Amino acid sequence: MILNLFSQFASPNLFGLPLIFIALLAPWFLFPTPCNRWLANRVVTIQTWFVKTFTKQIFSPLNTPGHKWALILTSLMVFLLGMNLLGLLPYTFTPTTQLSLNLGLAIPLWLATVAIGFRNQLTASLGHFLPEGTPTPLIPILIIIETISLFIRPLALGVRLTANLTAGHLLIQLISSATLALLFSSPIVSTLTFITLILLTMLEIAVAMIQAYVFVLLLSLYLQENT
Repeated sequence: MILNLFSQFASPNLFGLPLIFIALLAPWFLFPTPCNRWLANRVVTIQTWFVKTFTKQIFSPLNTPGHKWALILTSLMVFLLGMNLLGLLPYTFTPTTQLSLNLGLAIPLWLATVAIGFRNQLTASLGHFLPEGTPTPLIPILIIIETISLFIRPLALGVRLTANLTAGHLLIQLISSATLALLFSSPIVSTLTFITLILLTMLEIAVAMIQAYVFVLLLSLYLQENT
């Protein structure tokens, strides 16, 4: 039973070739390219509105040097959002349920923000490890605590995204299995569980969008500290 539940998170293979690369490229194939016409179609209009709204929401609190990250963070948001939503479709694979992929995205971007802080404002970045007015006996302890909290950030980014999506997929599979099992023995209970499944699916769509936004938002906050 446990193996059946978690088998959905294993990377699918076809003739020995991993299909995770197709799942990683799928969001970009579905994202429409801008056209050169004066009046764009509805899909391109929605795409432009989304990018403008997201960019304004994320980068308005940042300083001017942080605006150079607009293309990277916007592309990351589209990438995560596409994978999270496509993974909710039947017979699909969600790459963002893999901790290795999420850490592979979180660690380099977090490390880049830290490197920018040490390069541009070394004194201010080192000052985060020791708050002003700290008593002398607490200085070594606070430095250790702040160092640990700094290195935990990318781990928290990856684990948060993985855990939320994994839990949602498991709940959907459990409730859908219960709905099918109770279909003939108890149709009324099966109908109630099916309604619960629909509500849970709507919740998971919201969670998929929110988690992609939170991932990029936290990266922008780390960038704000170091610019």
